[in-house]
Amino acid sequence: MINFRRSTAVLLGLLATTALAGPAQADEEPTPEPPRVELVLDVSGSMRAADIDGRTRIAVAQQAFNEVVDALPEETQLGIRVLGATYRGKDKKVGCQDTQQIVPVGPVDRTAAKAAVATLRPTGFTPVGLALRSAAQDLGTGATTRRIVLITDGEDTCAPPDPCEVARELAAQGTSLVVDTLGLAPDEKVRRQLLCIASATGGTYTAAQSAEELTDRIKQLVERAGDTHTRAPTVVGGTNACDSAPLLTPGVYADREAFSEHRYYRVPIRPGQELRASVSMALDRAVNRDYGVLLRATAADGRELVRGADAGSGRTDVLSAGLRWSATADDEDAAETEESAAPVVEPTTVCLVVSNSFGPRPGTAATPGMPVELTIDVVAAAPAPDGPDLGRGWVLLALLTVAGLITGLLAGLLTRWWVATWREN
Repeated sequence: MINFRRSTAVLLGLLATTALAGPAQADEEPTPEPPRVELVLDVSGSMRAADIDGRTRIAVAQQAFNEVVDALPEETQLGIRVLGATYRGKDKKVGCQDTQQIVPVGPVDRTAAKAAVATLRPTGFTPVGLALRSAAQDLGTGATTRRIVLITDGEDTCAPPDPCEVARELAAQGTSLVVDTLGLAPDEKVRRQLLCIASATGGTYTAAQSAEELTDRIKQLVERAGDTHTRAPTVVGGTNACDSAPLLTPGVYADREAFSEHRYYRVPIRPGQELRASVSMALDRAVNRDYGVLLRATAADGRELVRGADAGSGRTDVLSAGLRWSATADDEDAAETEESAAPVVEPTTVCLVVSNSFGPRPGTAATPGMPVELTIDVVAAAPAPDGPDLGRGWVLLALLTVAGLITGLLAGLLTRWWVATWREN
């Protein structure tokens, strides 16, 4: 009883101390980052065209921006960048540097943001690539995904830098940056360029042909920034051999893989554990028709343990595969040996091999490699359900013989009964 009272007193003292120290400890814990989004608007001369519901493209975009700013979730940090908005001259060298951030990324002053957008007038060139690179710098880096929403009615008129190559460059930096694109003109070249930008970063492309479509889509993308606001995958570099591969623990990892390459990673698995792994590879550029992705688990000596099965995601721009593996005894002798031996605690190193059979089309850039996302989990192995033990060797043979005799006897008796009944009737 005395010990119990002392323990209770100590526990209450610790709780009181924790309560008093609560604010100091809370300050030490990292504060979750808010969703960060930047809207990039094309204000080049072509935005004067009055072909969306009888209104100019820039007027429709301004209305959409106002409605999005009004509906912006409180926790979202928003920035706005424009391109082709200030230079009215003909000097392409100067005009292709024309991009400015008119609203810095952060908590939004709605009145100031709408006022800044309302003053925009279609003016100059279309430096999409430079604007994307600048927008990535505006958003900075961090542990969570950032998003850019690009709204334009034309293709880049200032390359280099080519906007598609800029998108691949940003994705290869491992900054967890997603670019969603919105096209305001029914032009095939624009569509292909915007689709390339989106695919390279894991984003989406949408053609907006009305003010309502544009507003709804921008709202959806800004809200998605909050829905997908999760910790970004850890960037890792696979190798071309198992013994030099990085050692991975459960988590999500991002890498790049060249065409027709094999990349190795290592995962330690202890007895009684099961490895579950999946890989997804994005088709961020034009490739030949025949292709595939393969995920294998091998032993350190190269012996294949299991190979993954394709796992359709419903998307045509992403290929996935997954596998499960756990160590099991193959026969009774092995089981008896394990029971008599001392418990084994050393983990088994399993090598994961990601392979692809992609082939680039003529003129397709080979670098950087294709984006890869690898998910690894290690859980307690689920034992297979026990089945009836029918024995083995001579015991099994005798059992089958007796079963055959009984079956034949029963069949004969039933046949005789049926024949006798048939004759009587």
